[in-house]
This record gives sequence, structure tokens and C-alpha cells, in this order.
Amino acid sequence: MTFARDLASFADSASQNLSFRNLIINGAMNIAQRATSVTGITSGGYLTVDRWTFLINTQGTWTQTVENDAPTGSGFRKSVKMLCTTADASPATGDYVFLDQYFEGQNCQQILKGTSSAKQLTLSFWVKANKTGTYIASIRDSDNNRSCSISYTISASATWEYKTITFPADTTGALDNDNALSLYVRFWMGAGTTYTSGTLQTTWATSVSANLAAGQVNLADATNNYIQFTGVQLEVGPAPTPFEHRPFGTELTMCQRYYEKSYNVETAVGTNTSTGLQRLTIAQNSIYARATIFFKVPKRAAPTMTFWLSDGTSNQWTWDQIGVGSEADTITGNTPETHSVIFETNGISSTRNNASGHWAAAIEL
Repeated sequence: MTFARDLASFADSASQNLSFRNLIINGAMNIAQRATSVTGITSGGYLTVDRWTFLINTQGTWTQTVENDAPTGSGFRKSVKMLCTTADASPATGDYVFLDQYFEGQNCQQILKGTSSAKQLTLSFWVKANKTGTYIASIRDSDNNRSCSISYTISASATWEYKTITFPADTTGALDNDNALSLYVRFWMGAGTTYTSGTLQTTWATSVSANLAAGQVNLADATNNYIQFTGVQLEVGPAPTPFEHRPFGTELTMCQRYYEKSYNVETAVGTNTSTGLQRLTIAQNSIYARATIFFKVPKRAAPTMTFWLSDGTSNQWTWDQIGVGSEADTITGNTPETHSVIFETNGISSTRNNASGHWAAAIEL
């Protein structure tokens, strides 16, 4: 009996120390390459914290911020906050508002989904909101249109609470083993009857809209309603383990697979600054001046490039001309996963020797 207990204890301890058991990237909300505050939000997208996308369909107006606020003694220092600034107390049938993280299929194969050995998944997180009541967290297999939703309760207003949710194993529908979207986690904040009029789908099944968020409170029903998250972990198994605190540099590299920029990490893109400015030597032919940007991290796929001058002017770089000086010019590019070859769109009016500017490369799921 003692040996069995010791063995079980060793197994538990070992599982808690396994690296990269957390499928969530940036669960501690430490990385925010795009911005730390965005106001007047009425449409979705990646706004502040990396790897977390906010989605909305006409359910209020919101502000998203990165807060220096986290549970005392938790080891976390930051959280993401959604604040309602224009209320929608009577959402239309198809309205929704939620926060998602998406996963590549090739990063989810250990779940063994769609096999007889399929594993349970446990979601753990810290949450704080001023509005108490029932909230929904869901997980969806986008390869096979299957989902599972489970409720949790916020019991005390404006108080950090720790929550754990275990999703059952799903022996139906294998996930694609590729770099495309296969699975995602969703935190609901509100929804119309299209998503709330059924019975909550607490076991895996083909997605039925009416069952996805049944029972969810409407966080958009009053201005200054808010919700905050930090310490989000999704792992294989029936029980939560302590949060996996990865080094900042490791977490940043994982984020840069999807989004990378020339600016310093803490500097918002489009800022008027020369810090981090990329300066490149020109190669040229009879038609174009061109330069190559090499990424720190290979991207998930060929990214979309965005460019700025040092003063924040978009879609331009400075091209230096020997004997003439510099001129700002629009640019285009040819971009695979590892680098971007950029071209001066107006061709060559005289010899160039270098180009400079800021850039961002994005290829989110």
C-alpha cells in the first residue's frame, strides 16, 4: 500500500514538472506585442495579448487592456481585461462576444482525439468579474464540427477566483496533423438566443448553435461590466496541475511563430520611434531595389507583412540614394515562412545602398 501511494505521488509530481504540458500559449498574459490598450472595440481580432483573439457580433462596445493585476501569491503579474463601454442589455438572436485561443492540429496529437485511447482535457484559470453568475467555457474541434461546453460560476464580484473544468475524452473525429486550425478554447461573455436557447452541450457531439452557451450571463448588459483572465492552462488529463510558468523568452518565441515585429516587445506597432528600426543592405537589378528581412522564428505559414516608416507612416520605407539622399516609398514583398524579400515599388531612379523601416509579420490561425 505504501509503495503504491509513493508511486502515485511520484507520478503526480512528475506530471507537474513536465515541460510544455500547457497547450495554451501566453496563458499568463505576459506578451502583448500589438498594444496594451485598445478602445472602442466593435469588431473582432487580435488586439493586445498575443494568441488571444476577441470576437464580437454587435453585442456592445468594449475596451481591452493588459492589467498589472493578478491573484495575490499566484506568481502571475498580468491579466487581460475586457470592459464594456456601451451596453447591449437586449442582444439580438445572433449576437455574441467571447475570447478565444486557437491551436494547430499538429500541436494537439497527444490528445488522441478520435481514437479509442482519447484523453480528457482539463482547463484551469483565474478569473475576476464584477458580474456574478453562470459563465460558459467551451472547446471545439473545427476539423470535425464537434464541441463541448461546460459552465462555471463566478461567485463573488470583483474577486479573483480559481476555476477548473475537465472536458471528457472524444473517441470520434481525429484532428488533422497539420499547421492549420484544429481546436480552440472559448470563454463566452454573452450571446443571443441563437447560442443560448437550447440545453448546454456538456458532452462531445456535433456542434448545435443553440446548445453552445446555454445559461451564459450577459456581461454586456451594463456599462463598466468587466471580466479578467490570467493563468490559463489546458492540459491532457482529468485533473489540473500547477501552472507551467515558462521563461519569458520561450513564451515570446512561441508567440512569434504567429506574429513578429521589428519594434521592441513593449512598443506598439506604428509608434514614432527609431528603436528597433530595421536597416538592410540593398540588392538590386535593372528593375527593382530589394532587401531581405530574416525572421527570428519561422512562421506557421507565409505571413502577411505590414510596414512603417520610423515616424509611424504606414506602408512605406526609406530608400537611400547615393548622391541624392533618401526618399520614402511604398513597398511590396515576396514572403515565405522564414523571410521576406521586399521591393521598392517605383523601381530605381538612381543607385540605392540601403533601406530602413519597421515591419510586422502576421499569420495567426
